[in-house]
Amino acid sequence: MRTINLGNSTLEVPVIAVGCMRINSLDKAEAERFVQTALEEGANFFDHADIYGGGTCEEIFSDAIQMNDDIREKIIIQSKCGIRKGSFDFSKEHILESVDGILNRLRTDYLDILLLHRPDALVEPDEVAEAFNRLESSGKVRHFGVSNQNPMQIQLLKKSVKQPFVANQLQLSITNANMISNGINVNMENDPAVNRDGSVLDYCRLNDITIQPWSPFQYGFFEGVFLGSDKFPELNQKIDEIAKKYEVSNTTIATAWLLRHPAKMQPVIGTMNIERLQDCCKAGDIYLTREEWYEIYRAAGNVLP
Repeated sequence: MRTINLGNSTLEVPVIAVGCMRINSLDKAEAERFVQTALEEGANFFDHADIYGGGTCEEIFSDAIQMNDDIREKIIIQSKCGIRKGSFDFSKEHILESVDGILNRLRTDYLDILLLHRPDALVEPDEVAEAFNRLESSGKVRHFGVSNQNPMQIQLLKKSVKQPFVANQLQLSITNANMISNGINVNMENDPAVNRDGSVLDYCRLNDITIQPWSPFQYGFFEGVFLGSDKFPELNQKIDEIAKKYEVSNTTIATAWLLRHPAKMQPVIGTMNIERLQDCCKAGDIYLTREEWYEIYRAAGNVLP
């Protein structure tokens, strides 16, 4: 598996992150086979959140991987906190309490990365800074990041937070590519030109923050998968054509499209299907040409000025 450095850190990570939001849909034997396959593929980066399955996903994962000190040093664990039922909470107390719960469920002493899960409108940067300082000094968290935050929200946090943010998890796919499209359609009077995210793609590149695309195969907001969908005939025809050339699956090509971007992204793959996981991992060995990348982009209905 090809690797990158996460953000500006020295932490070397695989280009594919294994999302564990749906691991509670597997039985014990299936979960064990799934995580073992991920490790065999070199996909040793596992993404969690305390909200996934109400915490059960972290427990199922730790059982499936048979967590112990030897295994722990061979894997990279990222988790997220801040979402509560009906609200968001970045208070110092909630962050610290959440991390303790996460560590307990994962049966580990530390997280490699902790992300703040979506923005909290009532955030107090000083409280976040206090929590991060305590987590870092205690060794409970080694690196920090955010999720679904725009540049100004990150800058607000950085007013107080001293730790560098190594990652920003953002929704991005071939069919949900506004962060790319608004950079192409600059100064145009069309919908793709609307800057909805404060140029977060360029900001993350300028500040060495790794973008982790979530729902890389979804269109809309969890409306469905575009691969094989009759809603995107031209896109699927083009992806299938390129997949045939490289002798890989359409899943591999859709993943490779994200990896081709020079931002050096790390897609978070949410499948619990072993074959699709393996197909995603193969994308690390595919380097689409510039022409192929733009052909796929246009086939999804994205326009060039």
